[in-house]
Amino acid sequence: MEPYLIGANIVMIVAFVLKFPTLPPQIPLFYSKPWGEDRVGELWMIVLLPFILNIFFFMNLFFARKFFPENTFIRKIVEYFNLFLIITLTLIFIKIVFSVS
Repeated sequence: MEPYLIGANIVMIVAFVLKFPTLPPQIPLFYSKPWGEDRVGELWMIVLLPFILNIFFFMNLFFARKFFPENTFIRKIVEYFNLFLIITLTLIFIKIVFSVS
């Protein structure tokens, strides 16, 4: 599962580096907020998405290995949830970066 995480991190880094020259200083990040200034965040805040992805991924692995070392059902659930996190947060990151540049 870690190769998928590494691949997702590489994809996000490449997308960010390629689009960095055309990114505005503020980008829409907070889509749950009402339309306007509340929805806009600083450019550096987009880096929080990969950090959140990595933190949740390793927290899930840690808790699954610590509390359910022999329960294969829970381990599979954690595995699929981590895969869901990788795909979802990578697509959100790419959508934000490519839609504003």
